[in-house]
Amino acid sequence: MTIVSLTDWNQFIAHHPNAHLLQMGGWGELKKDFGWKPVRFILDSETGAQILFRRLPLGLTLGYMPKPVFALSGGSNDFLRPEVEEQLSVNSKQLSVVSDQFWKEVDSVCKKNHAVFLKIEPDAWTEEFILQPSSLFILSKHNIQPPRTIVISLKENEEQILARMKPKCRYNIRLAGKKGVTIRTWDDLPAFHEMMTVTGGRTNFGVHTLEYYQRAYELFHPKGTCELLVAEYEDTPLAALMVFANAKRAWYVYGASNDEERNRMPTYLLQWEAIRWAKARGCEEYDLWGVPDETEETLEAQFESRHDGLWGVYRFKRGFGGQLKRAAQALDRVYNPLLYWAYLKYVGNRNSD
Repeated sequence: MTIVSLTDWNQFIAHHPNAHLLQMGGWGELKKDFGWKPVRFILDSETGAQILFRRLPLGLTLGYMPKPVFALSGGSNDFLRPEVEEQLSVNSKQLSVVSDQFWKEVDSVCKKNHAVFLKIEPDAWTEEFILQPSSLFILSKHNIQPPRTIVISLKENEEQILARMKPKCRYNIRLAGKKGVTIRTWDDLPAFHEMMTVTGGRTNFGVHTLEYYQRAYELFHPKGTCELLVAEYEDTPLAALMVFANAKRAWYVYGASNDEERNRMPTYLLQWEAIRWAKARGCEEYDLWGVPDETEETLEAQFESRHDGLWGVYRFKRGFGGQLKRAAQALDRVYNPLLYWAYLKYVGNRNSD
């Protein structure tokens, strides 16, 4: 095993072109500036990982492996459904079955960094993934990233993508254009942060610092893997979003709007132009990143009456005609059982407040 530099990691990721945003070297650098320590190691040409460590009291850490490009196998193919595993072993380098040696190296890195446990969020959907009884991993009750999302296929032409949308969404996109809303690229990060703050106050969502958004833009935009778009009316900003892309995948990660001219539906045209940006880059899917973790039946039955949490964004995102998907549940690999138990108690109490 080799602990590698950012340059070497980026070269490694270049050979896994559909790697998730959260495994890109730039994401590790972003998190490094805000309290996390990225460690990147390569076992061989097909096996490696970027792990983020968050400092805890007493010199301990929490380890986090977000959306790794490798299947989670203890060497006996414990986690992928057999039919998926067979398909992936032939057709994909993104979810290759890794060896016991990989996890031994992971354990070594985690122990050197005094990790209480390592949380792994697989880059796989629930239907692709199954956890057989194992002492190596605990199926976690807690995810860091929202597990359920809506994914829009970009493989068809624009008219076909529009045709899959809900009629009201399609209408709002066209209405925004008719009412004078325009979309352009933007680099006013202070104004974007101010707009994010307005949105956070309106929806009770957490908001990063201005420095966080600036650093994300600095790391990704020069490489063409990020764009900041703004919706305006008569040169007045109304809404903005930051979209990321890698190879054939794109993610809508940060979005905001102020309280002006909302009847002009700027967010709909803005999202459509972000989708068009991703498609023009060659992306084949667009991840809307986060809706309530409920079944489609529950979501459709309650979205008109619910406004708490992610329910408001579900009302918006459902209109774009994507497919509701749920990521495989997070796994924990435990190194200090007593402190891990204390962590579970802490998170359980916080979630019950």
